[in-house]
Amino acid sequence: MSDSNAAAIQTRTVQALRDLLGENSVREQADPALPDVIVKPRSTQEVSQILQICSANGQALVPLGGKTGLANGHFQTGSEIGLSLERMSAIEEVDAQNRTMTVQAGCILQVASEAAERHELLLPLDLGARGSATIGGNVATNAGGNMVIRYGMTREMVLGLEVVLADGTVVSNLNKLLKNNTGYDLRQWFIGAEGTLGVITRVVLRLRPRPQSQNTALLAVDHFNEVAALLRFMDRQSGGALSAFEVMWPEFYEFVTRNGSLHRPPLPHGSAYYVLVETQGSDPVADAQKFEEMLAQAMEQGLLADAVLSHSQAERNALWEIRDDVLSFYALGPSIPFDVSITIDRMEDFVRDVRAGMAPFEDKICVVFGHLGDSNLHVHLGNTQAENFDYAALCELLYSAVERYGGSVSAEHGIGLGKREQLHRSRSAAELQLMMQLKKMLDPQNILNPNKIFAAEKIAAL
Repeated sequence: MSDSNAAAIQTRTVQALRDLLGENSVREQADPALPDVIVKPRSTQEVSQILQICSANGQALVPLGGKTGLANGHFQTGSEIGLSLERMSAIEEVDAQNRTMTVQAGCILQVASEAAERHELLLPLDLGARGSATIGGNVATNAGGNMVIRYGMTREMVLGLEVVLADGTVVSNLNKLLKNNTGYDLRQWFIGAEGTLGVITRVVLRLRPRPQSQNTALLAVDHFNEVAALLRFMDRQSGGALSAFEVMWPEFYEFVTRNGSLHRPPLPHGSAYYVLVETQGSDPVADAQKFEEMLAQAMEQGLLADAVLSHSQAERNALWEIRDDVLSFYALGPSIPFDVSITIDRMEDFVRDVRAGMAPFEDKICVVFGHLGDSNLHVHLGNTQAENFDYAALCELLYSAVERYGGSVSAEHGIGLGKREQLHRSRSAAELQLMMQLKKMLDPQNILNPNKIFAAEKIAAL
């Protein structure tokens, strides 16, 4: 399609949307990464009408959540219109008896979490972007976060969905049942699909009992085999109460807690690994005693060299703030925040190979940290001097290593635009073909978030 035709289609569509929704619901904006026009519906019915208009005109659109993803899934690639559900942010119901919550897709994660807490329940999804990420975006990208090791990814928390298809059809199954084995599980088509198959408008979330105790410690470990053994030990000894197992390589920990930084080092520098562990339970006194006993046993077995325990919420927050301070690394120079998965048994060799690959780079940045308990690693690669930054070379180094080690090129941020050309490293040709056929069936005009996950020309060629 020529640029002039695309512009004419967009102009016609925008006018129809203004007629439908009013001027206040169709806004222009100047961020070049985002669509030029953003539509802000207030209901599922309006989302359906928007998609009917877009479908009739062949107008592409990009569903927008909190815009906190790291795969550029919310970027424009042509003349798309943006679809923001920020006005659809209500918590419609908290059902304490059935332990469910029904929310509109634009609901902020932190708002939903706090609503669950008021009913002595837990929404076990926690991310650094909790204050701006939306539930719809979390579901669309199958977000992970800090408690995956115990509760699983977002997929494990979704009981029901309401979705609007490309032609405006509303598919609503706001199921509350844990067991519902009635044919194809259609919700799974849309969880993690990044808005390419349908627009999620409402979600039923599974809640859990709110823990009555939380015990947190930062540990120093000398060798990676001890890190892996410590994970197994903590998970076994806690009886499944282990909710976080975050590992920071020394470059991460020592930079974040350097002199002059916002964080004082709770443990001295010089260890090979720093592990943030947390358990959740139901008895504050007994759980705290058990936690200390576990750590003492781990130290006796040589699984850790040093430890500091938090004894207040403020101390716990201070430990987590060290782990969450990932933005500070951008001050070093241009870098790429990779988000990958590698099985734990191959992780040490993987990191060693990546470091070896970085050796020829001048002024290099190589920072490794991750959830690890769920096989997720975050790797920042870059250069302190912008003139030495080579985006393509760094991507090839990292993703070729992921492929060699049988890992996933995306652990918890999806594919979007940024990882589209790397998807073949983690999925077979047959899988990719089936995915594209599903996209073609549900969105024959390719108007839903085009060019994300698959290039538009690949879908058109089917």
